[in-house]
Amino acid sequence: MKKTVFLILVILVAIQTVGFSQRKKEREGTKTDTLSVDSLEYRLIILDPGFETWLLTKPPKSFYSNDYYIQKNRFYVAEWNLRYMISNNNGLYENYIDYNPNTDYGIDVNYKLYYYFRYFEEMNHIKLLSFDR
Repeated sequence: MKKTVFLILVILVAIQTVGFSQRKKEREGTKTDTLSVDSLEYRLIILDPGFETWLLTKPPKSFYSNDYYIQKNRFYVAEWNLRYMISNNNGLYENYIDYNPNTDYGIDVNYKLYYYFRYFEEMNHIKLLSFDR
């Protein structure tokens, strides 16, 4: 009888140990997942085939500061979204731009977005901002 009780105790301890180590692995896996979520990366994809070639003729992204691009993009995005809402999708303003100037998109995204607006103005002969430059 003592051997049976001892054997049952050993089995219970083994089951608890396996369960505990499994839960610990799950917690560690969850911890790693949240760390990867903290490091977001933003990318802006522009499908206009002439944009990349046109962009090569413009100053490098270090020509202006990231704050400069953010300020300009704030006005450009506001004007773009206003025209999007009142244009009833007439073809020029096909997408609403969800841009938050308080989010750190990085200089690459801000630079590319700013110059896309400039490209759009130049190619369509439209001024988005009347007070710019």
